[in-house]
Amino acid sequence: MNAAAQPGTVYLAGAGPGDPNLLTLRVLRLLETADLILPDDLVSAEILSLAHVGAEIIPVGKRCGQPRITQAEIHVLMLDAARAGRSVLRLKSGDPLIFGRAGEEIGALREAQIPFEIVPGITTAFAAAARLRTPLTDRSAASKLILATAHHAADKMDLKPKWTGALPEEATLVIYMPGRKFRGLAQDLISSGISGETPCVAISKATAADEHVYISTLSELDDAAVGPAPVILLIGYAIQVPDQGSGS
Repeated sequence: MNAAAQPGTVYLAGAGPGDPNLLTLRVLRLLETADLILPDDLVSAEILSLAHVGAEIIPVGKRCGQPRITQAEIHVLMLDAARAGRSVLRLKSGDPLIFGRAGEEIGALREAQIPFEIVPGITTAFAAAARLRTPLTDRSAASKLILATAHHAADKMDLKPKWTGALPEEATLVIYMPGRKFRGLAQDLISSGISGETPCVAISKATAADEHVYISTLSELDDAAVGPAPVILLIGYAIQVPDQGSGS
């Protein structure tokens, strides 16, 4: 396969969690060759600096949850550029298929019959766990891994778990985009049947130089102790991070 971006093709690609060292070689090659780059806001400046000097970069993400551009307008940018024979790199943080609206963009590309390719990236949950040197699954503690988000369509927040009853036994729960009401989220999970003693780690700006790690239990999760967005929560008995008494 030719690693360079091809004319008239859209690439839905993952930039990883933020650290440029966690980019795939495939995405690096696309940054070096794509005509138009449409990055989300969580794609770091260090990664965008790897784009070639002739690339046009149009940020299409959100700031504080407020879009500067609608999803429909993103579709127009992708489709118009591809129809004009330009190569398009739609660059998302983490992996493009994990909470990245990839389904909507795939649908638009298929309807328009525009050639496209999906290029995976390292999702934040895996990078955060690697940095913490903790497993997400464990033969004795967690045979299941659940990736969830507290953010839903139409900017609605719903902190209640999406399954019936308590968290399945022997499971690790990872919550992307948890919002800022961590105490309320914890209480909702506890009221669903999850033990308040369940280990919980909140990672702010995972893999960045100013990454902040807050180690707690679910019942002691404190809004003020969690670092700034973006935050990801790891919850479950497979999490093995020594409590150092404060965030890092």
